Amino acid sequence: MPAPKALPKEVRIIGGMWKRTKLPVADKPGLRPTPDRVRETLFNWLGQDLSGWRCVDAFAGTGALGLEAASRGAAQVLLVEQDGDLVAKLRAMGLKLGAHAVSVQRANGLSVLKQLAPDSTDLVFLDPPFDAKIHETALKAAAQAISPQGWIYLEAPEPWDDVRLEAFGLALHKHLRAGAVHAHLIGRRPAGPGS
Repeated sequence: MPAPKALPKEVRIIGGMWKRTKLPVADKPGLRPTPDRVRETLFNWLGQDLSGWRCVDAFAGTGALGLEAASRGAAQVLLVEQDGDLVAKLRAMGLKLGAHAVSVQRANGLSVLKQLAPDSTDLVFLDPPFDAKIHETALKAAAQAISPQGWIYLEAPEPWDDVRLEAFGLALHKHLRAGAVHAHLIGRRPAGPGS
């Protein structure tokens, strides 16, 4: 088994009004920021302009995913994080950037996902700690929260295909593997004839 790669000390916002802004990466167990290259691909999939989008980053960590969305014009971005130290860092970064569309909530990501109103969100980022094994529960909650044309971005240690996603009324749109990470862009399953 190869030794785990050292965490980067920082990641950068890739595009939008805060392009090239550095986000510090704290040395915390389970914290594994989405690599710059993967985020760049994700926002190529989504389109560069997220003006008016409502987004939830349910396991925010460094905030890289949610802040990237806000940088590209998202109207509302909720960063949810349980760790108090990370919450303080996220709030400080929001103030530094003047990120008026961004709010930070100290809470359990799963609990917040389950409380979201149906069809209330355009994009949910799911990047929980891999060892927590909560991907299924998080997907189920996110599936009811997204709007009919909404998206879920899922990072997981294994690939999710349409067969696994069907139970949640979801379908795989895009997939990328980067090292040990599988990145997925997932949407609502199209309604079939007679459904």
